[in-house]
Amino acid sequence: MAMTMTGEVQLPASRDTVWAKLNDPAVLKSCVPGCEQLDKTSDTEFQAVASIKVGPVKARWKGKVRLSDIDPPNGYKISGEGEGGVAGFAKGGAVVALADKDGGTLLTYNVEAQIGGKLAQLGQRLINSAAKKTADDFFANFAKVVQQG
Repeated sequence: MAMTMTGEVQLPASRDTVWAKLNDPAVLKSCVPGCEQLDKTSDTEFQAVASIKVGPVKARWKGKVRLSDIDPPNGYKISGEGEGGVAGFAKGGAVVALADKDGGTLLTYNVEAQIGGKLAQLGQRLINSAAKKTADDFFANFAKVVQQG
């Protein structure tokens, strides 16, 4: 099952500050819902473990994340893939862009993902709802971190 999601969030900080936080594994780990582990394995790669519940399916996901098309402090492409055991698999990517706006930074994202296995059987509506909530939670957490400086 394929899905796409786009969004934007206005952050009260300079582009350089937002860029630094987007590249800080400790910040990202604290912002990703259910993230148990996020280890930087190179300048452009991370390994992650997260527990996520979607409807009746709860799974512990293990995966790799890569950054590409890196253009500091304007954005990058983030892509990854993960295995959730019997829950299935997920893979995809997001283009993240930063721009100056209203004395702060406007972060926009465009996500494309594919999921398979038991998770894909839950239905498009439930999956999209869970993905949107996870993204909303991440950006709410990220905005708090950015505000705290």
